Amino acid sequence: MKTAYIFIVGNSRSGTTLMGRILGLNDEIFTFEELHFFEQLWSIKDKNKTINASEAEMLYAQLLKNQSTGYLSKYDFKKFRDEAKATLQDNVRETVSRIDVFKTFLINEVEKHGKRIPCEQTPRNILYIDDILQLIPNAKILAMVRDPRDVVLSQKYKWKRRFLGAKNIPLSESLRSWINYHPITISRLWRENFRILDTHEKHPSVLVIKFESLIYQPEIELHKICDFIGVEFSEKMMNVAFKGSSNKADKNLQGIQKNTGNWRSGGLTKSEIFLTQIICQQEMNRLGYEMCGVKPNKVRLFFCKLAFPFKLSSSLILNLHRMKNIRESLTKRISLLKN
Repeated sequence: MKTAYIFIVGNSRSGTTLMGRILGLNDEIFTFEELHFFEQLWSIKDKNKTINASEAEMLYAQLLKNQSTGYLSKYDFKKFRDEAKATLQDNVRETVSRIDVFKTFLINEVEKHGKRIPCEQTPRNILYIDDILQLIPNAKILAMVRDPRDVVLSQKYKWKRRFLGAKNIPLSESLRSWINYHPITISRLWRENFRILDTHEKHPSVLVIKFESLIYQPEIELHKICDFIGVEFSEKMMNVAFKGSSNKADKNLQGIQKNTGNWRSGGLTKSEIFLTQIICQQEMNRLGYEMCGVKPNKVRLFFCKLAFPFKLSSSLILNLHRMKNIRESLTKRISLLKN
């Protein structure tokens, strides 16, 4: 039986991490940290290229670092060099592709943990669905979709995660999250990411999951997901830890919490709700998200729109260091935001 590779994708703050933690409780599935391979360590230009042993070693060490200490931590190649070299000597040829090194890493780490199926949960891989399906034919894509108003609310306060339990997040990352936020940016990304999923709706290797359905009927949804992946459902998957909220501190709670519709309880201004609904209206209607009648303050709405180009340009500048191919990554982002 060929090894299935699971990729959980979607807008950031759409439940991708929760989905990863749930699947990681299955006896056959090992869920990785966010590896950010496709944007930070690979580019379209690498599709038909090979790399030498030294380059493969450095790539493998970077993946080890992302898994071990997180993609936000400082990269110390020496710390992971010996393990990377030893592993690649036994598993790869003299010249290999970056995707071969990536797959070798996934399988080796899964076997270390006594499991069979790797699960990668980098949300931004939604921009690389076609590449993943082409390069890894036995990949399974789980695409998370959530009410855009809850996504906007969660993104607005994402910078607080460092103070709500995620102490490993650097202060600079909290600042970047604060600068990244603008309701127009987040809403347009949500809309265009949904349109990407819409083009893959009937693909046999792509399953779209509504966050709200997972929250309110978890057992039904998890049975569907397990059938799609090809594993047995386990009751243990329902006993997931509650953490990662942008609005609440991490708690010692177990089980899938009814953590949705928070935008109704405050946190978003009328202008933010109005802009989100105007931008995402068509897609929200298709997904069954009800519109909320809201009249924004015209002055606040004006200044919110006025701030958009400044917030967007600042965000792009702060994210340049994360991109392996800056032109390629910016093209993808700008194409999502230009309409």
